[in-house]
Amino acid sequence: MSTTIPGPDGRPRCRWCAAAPEFLAYHDTEWGFPVDDDHRLFEKLCLEGFQSGLSWRTILAKRGNFRTAFRGFDFSQIADFTDADVERLLKDEGIVRHRGKIAAVINNAMRAQELVRQQGSLAAYVWRFEPRPEELASPQTVSTSSSSIALSKDLKKRGWSFVGPTTVYAFMQAMGLINDHAEGCVVREQASDARKTFTLPR
Repeated sequence: MSTTIPGPDGRPRCRWCAAAPEFLAYHDTEWGFPVDDDHRLFEKLCLEGFQSGLSWRTILAKRGNFRTAFRGFDFSQIADFTDADVERLLKDEGIVRHRGKIAAVINNAMRAQELVRQQGSLAAYVWRFEPRPEELASPQTVSTSSSSIALSKDLKKRGWSFVGPTTVYAFMQAMGLINDHAEGCVVREQASDARKTFTLPR
């Protein structure tokens, strides 16, 4: 079975775009393109944690609400959240109201601050785990890798939560550390070109 489908313009896209029309813009402009912005990287790690046990469609539909509730995923602000903020968020119908996942975001915000002090930036730290080309599996055939396992293990060692290897692999796919667009997908080459001109954060 083909791993691509024709998009609205007739050009091939990854087959998972067919699951929901709202996936198309995300697929074409975000997924797999390299990111070096600390807030976006932190946001994606958090949202992948919220997705655990749910679908990305659910999380993507609520992403704007999540951004409002968590102050644009500015971890310097989230680190100061109190128990009152947790209770506020548990009443917010616009997000996923899961106490453990909300608490994880706050904990991870504090851990992100520590990491930035130690490593210079979240981006500089994360991109050190980019896999070498020879380590990559065929597109969309695996849900973990040696690099996602390594990053997950190191994050957990640093006190992060809801960062298992599968969650971290999805994060790496989305943030461009792994170009997992299907062979033949028109966006695969675009993401590859973006990576070639991307300057690794230091």
